[in-house]
Amino acid sequence: MKKIIVIAICLLATQFIVAQRELDSLNYKNTQDINFFKKIKNRTLVKKYTTLNKNVIKIGDTVILGSPTSQEINSRTYGGSYGRNARLSIANTRSTSKKTYEFIQLGRPAGFGTIMSAMNGDAPSMAGIQLKGTKAIVKEIKAYHRGSRKKPLKLIMVLGEINGRAFGINKFLSVMDTELGIETGEILLKNRKMTREEAIFKLKEAKELLEVEVISKKDFDSIKKKLTPIIMKKNLE
Repeated sequence: MKKIIVIAICLLATQFIVAQRELDSLNYKNTQDINFFKKIKNRTLVKKYTTLNKNVIKIGDTVILGSPTSQEINSRTYGGSYGRNARLSIANTRSTSKKTYEFIQLGRPAGFGTIMSAMNGDAPSMAGIQLKGTKAIVKEIKAYHRGSRKKPLKLIMVLGEINGRAFGINKFLSVMDTELGIETGEILLKNRKMTREEAIFKLKEAKELLEVEVISKKDFDSIKKKLTPIIMKKNLE
């Protein structure tokens, strides 16, 4: 037991080590460029990050939790016996599911709860749908390699409570992949740019509305004009 406590304390202590390096800004292209990321150490603090779709997030920003993109399923089996001398037995299995976030974890990346869960062989606790619409402040953004120094970077973002409101019993949330957290809509930014896929979906939707005469040809042309540069941008790059 003493050994487990010592290990936990050592891991927690790493949270307070000052990053050996800071970056004023980082973008998605940097995270995939081996000539760049091989020079970056784990836990490097990033003050501002620009995603593949040019969405910008920086320390101090206020964000909103969007919709969860995952579903957690729990199954439990109930057993019992009946009849003379309890010769017959029955078993029923009940499954329940709940919406959870794919990239947003309760607590800090290496918080005490996360460490103890890992020691017990349990998966990290992900945030649930009850936090949808909650506002949070970006407290820190740090870069980590996806394995060795020869692997691309991912950014882990820590969100803090706003107006003294905690996330249940937790004071922090961790976005374990900032790029995907933003681009999937789990993290909502004030000026989040529409993705190419979203633009195509919107255009198809508008065409269907035109065909059933819900919108006019003029309205459709206006929507098409707005969405076309977003759709064509990928082909021009």
